Amino acid sequence: MPKISEDPTKQAIWTIESTHPELAEEAETALRDVIDPEIGLNVIELGLIREVEYNAAEGKANVRMIMTTPFCPYAPALLDMARTKVEETLTVPTTIEMGMDLWDMSFMEEGTGAEWGLF
Repeated sequence: MPKISEDPTKQAIWTIESTHPELAEEAETALRDVIDPEIGLNVIELGLIREVEYNAAEGKANVRMIMTTPFCPYAPALLDMARTKVEETLTVPTTIEMGMDLWDMSFMEEGTGAEWGLF
């Protein structure tokens, strides 16, 4: 799992990491293919995926994702792409919910901001 923020309150803690670490890595790799078209970075680098849960007993997964802005015009497409990637990777029905956390640059994967000249 990528190191997101030094601030523990802004780090994403994926439940799947402790329950199914091998699947967490696969989900992360798949989600790196979901690119924000305005910014040109993937949803992992941006720190938009806040939670991934996998329930083996029920055979389903859930993803919680935030957007870089509350009125992101690409939100529906990004949410659907992320849900589809996880569903295809984990091969179980997957729901996605949009979190209400406000994004800021400190959510970005460590080193990503440097590429932009931000950190």
